[in-house]
Amino acid sequence: MSLAPADRRRPAGGKRPADGDGKRPADGAGREGGGPRKGGRRRALRWSAIVLAVLITGTAGAGYLYYEHLNHNIKKDPLNIGDEKYRAAESKANAAGQKPLNILLIGSDARDSAENQKLGGAKDTFNSAPRADVQMLLHVSADRSNMSVVSMPRDTLTDIPKCTDPDTGKTYAAETDVITNDSLGRGGPGCTVATWEKLTGIHIDHFMMVDFAGVVSMADAIGGVPVCVDANIYSHTSSGKGSGLKLRKGTTSVKGKQALQWLRTRYGFEDDTDIARTKAQHQYMNSMVRQLRENATLSSPTKLRGLAETATKAITVDNGLGTVAKLYDLSKELRKVPTERITMTTMPWEYSTTYSGRVVPRPTDAAKLFRLVREDIALDGKDKKKTTTASASASATTSTDPAAADDKIAVQVENGTRTDTTAAVRGRATEVAELLVGKGFKEAVADSSTAPSLATTVVRYPSADLEGDARRIAKALGIPASAVKKSTDVSGVTLVVGADWSTGTKYKAPAQDDTTPTSADALNGSDTTACMHVDPNYVW
Repeated sequence: MSLAPADRRRPAGGKRPADGDGKRPADGAGREGGGPRKGGRRRALRWSAIVLAVLITGTAGAGYLYYEHLNHNIKKDPLNIGDEKYRAAESKANAAGQKPLNILLIGSDARDSAENQKLGGAKDTFNSAPRADVQMLLHVSADRSNMSVVSMPRDTLTDIPKCTDPDTGKTYAAETDVITNDSLGRGGPGCTVATWEKLTGIHIDHFMMVDFAGVVSMADAIGGVPVCVDANIYSHTSSGKGSGLKLRKGTTSVKGKQALQWLRTRYGFEDDTDIARTKAQHQYMNSMVRQLRENATLSSPTKLRGLAETATKAITVDNGLGTVAKLYDLSKELRKVPTERITMTTMPWEYSTTYSGRVVPRPTDAAKLFRLVREDIALDGKDKKKTTTASASASATTSTDPAAADDKIAVQVENGTRTDTTAAVRGRATEVAELLVGKGFKEAVADSSTAPSLATTVVRYPSADLEGDARRIAKALGIPASAVKKSTDVSGVTLVVGADWSTGTKYKAPAQDDTTPTSADALNGSDTTACMHVDPNYVW
């Protein structure tokens, strides 16, 4: 079978005429079958980037033979093509010198070949800019004891930074409140990576991307994935909505086009929303990982060679993963994680009050989930109790940027003690600035030009060359390393004194709640009981 490259080639200046402008969706936009629109209907793609995991979990069998031509199969693109100022700080090593891994899995809806067109439909969007209709961040802990996956709903509104196409040199201006899947058409997967880093503050090490044809070929190569529905389902209506998925109640092993239908199904699962579709994708992903690990036949060199051929033709990766050897090394790292320590989640969300049918990150819960990933805290709650203060003390975390001498570190202190119910504590920024001066930081000054409101104290820095200075300030005041943040909102090292430090000269960090938000809808990788609820309107 001929596999189309999962890239994003498009006509110069071409723009997909779907989903309106990404802000105000037309009636039915973003749905399978769509709504009324000139030139036909556009079905929204929904399938899981889990097919990418086939390569990185399935090619690590004993005696696997490397073939040089596999390297030529692999398509490559730059990792991050966004504005440099929005790059997230690199992950820090633990006490053993190990670093976590963050890999963005992307599903492209490219219709750039006859095969992709046949599978994806929507003739009017042929060869137009692709969209990142599936986005999953895979986080592997530094000690490789656990893995977390965070899905972002396709209909999420977010801010996309300025991106520059590495092939054409075209620069796409930054935009706000844009549907997240538009990022892929703004220069390639490197812009999707940039968008994630800007939103989450999580440094992404690699990306992997696959298209329609890749999904089908990978599902065929793996031999089928068991999925479950609690009733007979037929995702189809007389008006043309639905993926066409037709299954009987219970567990069915799906592959090929049927696997793609499962991963795209929205109409027929639970409340017929994108969130339900994400849940079905999680079930598929967990099931596929178990299938790969438990199926002894996949240790056959012949089967693995076929799987490797399929996988390398189906994917696009960043330059850092652009060889079979590098992918093999990555697979060995991922296989260290026990299945029961894999946790699938969805970014906590709420409906937009501005644009109907779109969602936005739920402020507190989404920020908490992103923090847990940044700080390498397991989402299953099974981390061993820390025996050192490494997570609580700035002195335990080193920076690649050395700090300047204390009397040379310039730092602005802001009063952020204002809350929703109380006014800011007068003179608090001046008090803390004087405290720093007394400790030898002669260039510490109070900044009264702004009055932010923060629950907890934070030290911000704008660029990597000032990270060491920021950490030195935190250490001197007993502020935890987790409160030292890179931020494009400041021009220099800035200490914002939060409501948790409204009095006194000694900072006491508040106890942090490190439990995964219930709104993240966590699913454990070893859960074999998951079964999708079928909307009674789609039962046959």
